[in-house]
Formats: sequence, C-alpha cells, structure tokens
Amino acid sequence: MTILQLKYVIAIDEECSMRKAADRLYVSQPGLSSAVRDLENELGIQIFERVHNGVVTTSAGASFIAYARHAVEQFEIIENKYLDSKNEKPTFSVSMQHYTFAVNAFIETVKKFDLEEYQYYIRETQTGEVIEDVKNMKSEIGVIALSDFNKTTFKKIFTDASLEFHELFTRNSYVYLKKDHPLAKKKEISLEELRDYPCMVFDQGDYNSFYYREEALATYDYKKAICTNERATSIELMLGLDGYAVGAAMLGDSLNASDIKVVKLKEQEVLTFGYIVRKGSALSEMGKLFVKKLKAVK
Repeated sequence: MTILQLKYVIAIDEECSMRKAADRLYVSQPGLSSAVRDLENELGIQIFERVHNGVVTTSAGASFIAYARHAVEQFEIIENKYLDSKNEKPTFSVSMQHYTFAVNAFIETVKKFDLEEYQYYIRETQTGEVIEDVKNMKSEIGVIALSDFNKTTFKKIFTDASLEFHELFTRNSYVYLKKDHPLAKKKEISLEELRDYPCMVFDQGDYNSFYYREEALATYDYKKAICTNERATSIELMLGLDGYAVGAAMLGDSLNASDIKVVKLKEQEVLTFGYIVRKGSALSEMGKLFVKKLKAVK
C-alpha cells in the first residue's frame, strides 16, 4: 500500500468516475484502474463497484477511504513542514467549542504574533472534533468544558487518546434569552418555566450523544429544541423565536450580546472549563501565550 494509492482512491470517491479521477490526477485510466485493483487485492476488500456511468463506493470502501483521508492529511502536514520548509509560513492552530472567551484569547495571541507572513487556524467546532483535532495534531490546543455528568467519561476518553486536560476555571449554569423575553425580568428561572420555549443546543454531528453536549444538564428532556452549529445562528434564533440557551454567562461583547440577558438557572450543574493538549508535548511560544490569555479570563 502506498500514499499514492490512497490519493487515487480518494480522488475516485470524490469524482465517482475513473475517467474524471484519471484526468484530475494526470494519469492514464488503465494505470489508475490497475493501481486500485492491486490495492483491493492487497486489502481483500472491494473499494468500488463499477456501474454503467462510473463507480460507486462500497460500504467497506467508504470506511477505508475515511482512514485514507486522515493518513493523506497527516502525510501532507509532514511533507509541507519538512520537505517544503523554505516556503513554510509560521503556523498555529487551536480548536474549541463555541466560547467567545477562547476566541478573544486567540485574537490577543495573534496580535502579539502579527508577523510578516503566517497561517493561523481557529476551528470553532463540535466537541468530538476538538478532541480529534488535538489527538491527530491538527490543532496544538483544544478548549473544552466538562460537566459534572460527563467529566468521568471524558477523562477516560482523554487518557485513551493520550491527551491531557488542564483545568482553567468553573462556572455555574445560567440562561441566555433576549432582553424583552417574557421571563427576562426574573432573578432566577427554572427549566419548567422555560418548557414552552425553544431551547438552542449545539449539534454534535456524529458524536451526538449526551456525553458530548457542550451545555450543562445534558440529559434534560427539552420539550422544544433547535440544534445549531454556530453561535451567531443560535443567537438570531433566540431573538426571533423567544428561545433560550443554557450556558455559563460568558457571552462576551460581540454577536448581538447587547440584546441578550443572562439569568441564573434554578437547576444548577457546574461546568469545568479547560484546555487539552497531547500528552507530554511542549507548547510553542504561541501556544504558551494562548494558554496565558485563557488563564487570564475572569
């Protein structure tokens, strides 16, 4: 098995055609077909099923290609870093759940390292992706929150993935809702009082289980729930639908925050905020500053 064969099957999967993939890869179609056939024989699985108008990826092939994509991504990272070092731009990447304070820490870090050229990455994404990004060296640091409910489970996940969790601070549970919401004037709100209003929760994709939820009280059975994957969308929905979200009262100063009010939630569950890194890894200078900015959060 070669990295070239992996690139071949990825291209065929994306094009759904041997001919189009061959044109894209600048190789002959017979040569491409032969390389794939050799790979299928070596693996003992059928990756593609030939049909009259192209090819269809089999279920076994789809599973293999998912691993192939990851392998090719890692190969290209190494290739770019060590084989093209003359043209390499300074890089830094972090992954995080949907938290404004982490975005602000990233902003402050970039300001300090505003070099002539650079390529920095900030990935605001799902819980499982944050873990995978750090585990697979796609990001140097991941910012994540653990609840009382999932803390034990995640500690095992971190151990299995050779990751270390470093606690930053803890926060109680609050409700976000628009300032003119019917319940906005209350000093404390219960989930029962909110039952007839839609709750905004972050979609966790393939990791959509209670344990991967960003919000506290993950097992609560919301009567009405809307899943989103962006903070801005979540806030717009709250404003337009008299909705609400459960959070840690850390909305920040952007994204229509002035239109949102934070009220204490009667049902409490503490969220523990922290960051994850690969076990035994040494942080870069940017990584050290980013962590310092995270620790400065009040």
